[in-house]
Amino acid sequence: MNKKILIIDDEINILKSLDIILSSEGFSVLTATNLMKAKEIISEEKPPLFLLDVMLKNEDGIGFISEIRDTIPEAIIVMISGHATVKMAVEATQKGADDFLEKPLSKEKVLITLNNFLKRLELQQKYSQLEEEIYGSQLIGKSEAMQNIIRLIEKVAPTNSKVLITGESGTGKEIIARMIHLKSARRNEPYIKINCAAIPGELIESELFGNEKGAFTGATERRDGKFVLANKGTLLLDEIGDMSLSTQTKVLRVLQEGEFERVGGNETIKTDVRIIAATNKDLKKMVDEGSFREDLYFRLNVLPIHIPPLRERVEDIELLIKYYIQYFCGENNKQVVEINKAVLSKFKEYHWP
Repeated sequence: MNKKILIIDDEINILKSLDIILSSEGFSVLTATNLMKAKEIISEEKPPLFLLDVMLKNEDGIGFISEIRDTIPEAIIVMISGHATVKMAVEATQKGADDFLEKPLSKEKVLITLNNFLKRLELQQKYSQLEEEIYGSQLIGKSEAMQNIIRLIEKVAPTNSKVLITGESGTGKEIIARMIHLKSARRNEPYIKINCAAIPGELIESELFGNEKGAFTGATERRDGKFVLANKGTLLLDEIGDMSLSTQTKVLRVLQEGEFERVGGNETIKTDVRIIAATNKDLKKMVDEGSFREDLYFRLNVLPIHIPPLRERVEDIELLIKYYIQYFCGENNKQVVEINKAVLSKFKEYHWP
């Protein structure tokens, strides 16, 4: 665990005493008496922990919180002050401070506060690692195409924008969709997916919108659909090119008005869902042919992400091979091996359908 901490205070005695206390507890202590020096240290060291004085000599510690957050968004910032007021504490919290300690500082209070935040950081790191292990939240590839996709994900994920992901079967559209969700403000809310090609046409509306008891043969009870289950979260409409025109019309209404009715019902249900759609079909061509609604296409195609097949980004093949060799060798307790250059050459010549 990274226990690097930057203490920003213009009182030398406080810096020295905190240095002694924290160093003896295993912290790697950095100090600054002014904001200029603090900026240099932040740029070079990127410490995860901060003790920041509210008022330095002619400098505003509270105003500096936003600068720390711009460089290290996940930093823990604890404000310290010898002249604290409720107004100061409220302002610091509103600016993004995690806690507020009054001088004179108690050794026990400082250590308890920092160690609690360290536990929080450790849990966040473990959660992020678990997400990567489960969902593969990193894309492997150095090609310009893959780098463009990574930039698009970083750009669109924090927004509520609808995304249309296109590409051949097997290019990783579902991975991209899940990454967008995990990097969004909705990451702690449901991520629900539905494969529009795998569900019979007569059942797709029930899957999406739910149904009332007796709405059709076999509907023995009221059932919630994916739009309810994904409320506040993200809904992936996979293979949306296989959706019937009648269902497209109802999906369009949800996108326009944020409401719908269950199959066989008349109760209007509101929902707040971010839509990501994916397809291996040419929706623009389907629009021209009349098999896909033009208005729905434009609603979904707010930010398009196209994933090229591996044969069009040959420079990524070696990276992927190395990744999978390491993965499977680790999984099977085998020594990591190198791939023969002749084999690598054959892989690069392969068509990769």
